[in-house]
Amino acid sequence: MSEEISMSEEASINPRRIPYALYIFCTLCLLLASTVAGATNYTLWINGRSSGGAPGNYSDFRYWGPAATPAGINKQAVNWDGRSSIASQSGRVRDALDCFCTGQNWCYIAAYSAGDLLLGYTLANYGGSARTVTNASANASGVCAASGGVQTGWNLKWVRVAAGAAGGSELANVGAWTTSEPLVQDLKTSTARAMYNHNDTRNVWFYRYAGARGTAYSFVLPGQDDEVVAYHSSGGVAGNAGRSLCNPGDWLCDDLRLGTAPNQGSSVKWSWHSVVFRDDGERFNHYGDGNWAGIIGVMREAMVNTAN
Repeated sequence: MSEEISMSEEASINPRRIPYALYIFCTLCLLLASTVAGATNYTLWINGRSSGGAPGNYSDFRYWGPAATPAGINKQAVNWDGRSSIASQSGRVRDALDCFCTGQNWCYIAAYSAGDLLLGYTLANYGGSARTVTNASANASGVCAASGGVQTGWNLKWVRVAAGAAGGSELANVGAWTTSEPLVQDLKTSTARAMYNHNDTRNVWFYRYAGARGTAYSFVLPGQDDEVVAYHSSGGVAGNAGRSLCNPGDWLCDDLRLGTAPNQGSSVKWSWHSVVFRDDGERFNHYGDGNWAGIIGVMREAMVNTAN
C-alpha cells in the first residue's frame, strides 16, 4: 500500500515539476536576452594636436570632417584642447571611457597623432583603477551619471592608431611648433618615450597605420615620415629615442616590418602593438584637412569595416 501511495504521489508531482523547470529556463533566457539587448558597442575618436571639436561634446566631429561620414558604430568624438599637457587632458579621455566603456558596453577606439600618446598614458596609468559604471548619457561637460556598480578598468575591444605620436616627433625637438604649448614639450621624443610604460596597454591591441608622404620636414624627421611623425613613432617602435626606419627597398635605412615582428636591424615594437598598414606607395600624409583625409582616411575605412 505504501508503495502504491509513493507511486501515486510521484505521478502527481512530476507533471508540476516539468512546467516549473520550463519556467526557470524561460526566465533565464529572458534575463540573458535583456542583458544582450542592453549591451551597446561604441566607437571613440581621440583627436591629436590643435583644437577642433568642443571638449565634452561627443557629437562634435569638426576636428575630423563631416559628422555624417561613417566612422564605426555609435561614433563619439572624444574632444580635448590639443594644446595642454597630456597629464592635464587625460581626464577627458577617462570621462569618455567611463561613459561608454563600462558595465555591459564595449568600445572600439580610433586615436590619431598626439591622441595616441594621450590614450597610451591614460591606459598605463589608470587602466587598472576602479571605475564607476555609468549610464552612457553624458551631460554638457561630457560626464555620465553612475548607474550602479564598480569595475576595474574599461571594456575595450582594440585600438587603431593613425600617425601615432606615442614616440614623439622631432618637430617638437627642434622647435618647429609653438614651444609655449605644454603639449609640444610632451611631444619631444625623449619626453614622450619616458612618459609612461608603453608596453602596458592593459592587454589591449594597438593596430597602427603609418603614412609616408612626407616632404617638407624630411630633413628633420628620420627615415620615412608623414610630415609630422616618423615611422619610429607611427610604427610603435620601442627605445629611448627615434631611429631611421623606411619602406622595403630603401637602402638608406632599415625596414619597418609589418605586424609585431622585429624590424630590420633588430629594433622591436612595444608589446601589444602591431603595424597593420605601412604606406609603401608614399600616398598618405599626416593631415586630415577637415575631411577625413590623409592617413586618417585609411584608418576610418578600417573602423567602418571592423568596428561594429
